[in-house]
Amino acid sequence: MSLGRITRFALAATIATIGLAGAQLAPASAATTQAEKPLAVRTVLYNANAAGVWKDNVTAAVAIWNASEKNVKLAAGSPATMTIDAIDGWPYAEPSGLGRGRIHLGEQAVRDGFDRTRITAHEIGHILGLPDNRTGLCSDLMSGHSAPTSCLNAHPSPKEAATVDRNFANGFAAAATKVTRYDECFTERACV
Repeated sequence: MSLGRITRFALAATIATIGLAGAQLAPASAATTQAEKPLAVRTVLYNANAAGVWKDNVTAAVAIWNASEKNVKLAAGSPATMTIDAIDGWPYAEPSGLGRGRIHLGEQAVRDGFDRTRITAHEIGHILGLPDNRTGLCSDLMSGHSAPTSCLNAHPSPKEAATVDRNFANGFAAAATKVTRYDECFTERACV
């Protein structure tokens, strides 16, 4: 074998080795880059034009949720996927998918002594994929009216906030939700 042929063979082998090493490194560095990228924040647009006396409570509850979450933010806007109105009866939410649905803020709960901002934040929790959780604990936002009327906490617990963040980690994938009306909780039908 001539010296030129050996040199070309060695050069080809070196290039092939570098090429293979580079090919092996590229996916690892690409995976690292993907893992370091923050997830896009999902925005749920809402319309509270029909919220009446509850508008300030909607603003406060939205601020609470926005401060608690990293994967989803709430913002007034159009086209709204969440609508909020005021009614005379018990408050309830009608989720129609993750980040979608109607909230009815009811005066009956206020007349019974419950806090407007807690009620509002609780109902928004349903639209964000949280079920009722009748623990009776004031620290659990989704305990709803099972907590005493003296409870003014309108913030989700760390567990509730983490659940919402997980719900929105993959965008707006459908979440299993159920329409829950507070008046149903006082009948033989169980609240979820």
